[in-house]
Amino acid sequence: LLALPALLPWFLRLRSAARMAKNFSRMASQGAGAGGGGGASDLKTEYLHMSLDHESGAMSGEVIKGSYGGRRIETLSLDELVDLLKTCWREDQPSAQVLEAYLDRVHGGWRRRAGAAGGGGGGASDFGEGAMSREEAFRVLGLEPGASQKEIKEAHHRLIAGLHPDHGGSDYLAAKINQAKDVLLGD
Repeated sequence: LLALPALLPWFLRLRSAARMAKNFSRMASQGAGAGGGGGASDLKTEYLHMSLDHESGAMSGEVIKGSYGGRRIETLSLDELVDLLKTCWREDQPSAQVLEAYLDRVHGGWRRRAGAAGGGGGGASDFGEGAMSREEAFRVLGLEPGASQKEIKEAHHRLIAGLHPDHGGSDYLAAKINQAKDVLLGD
């Protein structure tokens, strides 16, 4: 019983790896059944149902949860996609990683454009370079202003666990999460 809490992260990683293996297996069988080089792969996360065309490399999909639920991802504006990405960071990291891949593929310089467009309170300022305000730091960590040190550390730990570059996450997202923690804790 004492070892059970220490093994919990291992079990969670194992569950995640099993889910990824299932998705890759499904993608491989769809690709093999499509003949030569064609076909498409589907991937479903908590927030997104995405498809990747093997021939063209085009990604498409539908948002299945949240304020944009039921909408095709191709119809969302850059600001809406950034807003959805922030929600996914807080609530479902696999969805965030898939959405970030979509943004990289479809909106090449989305981080710069989102930062430049974010000056007027549009929410995209979280992607800007340079100093981060306390309000932005609270938004990045998904916390309300006035959160305790313990809440800040817990939110940081929860977010960074799935996004750390050493575990296949994004360097950019990890840097933003670390910057938010540093701003709020005064490091």
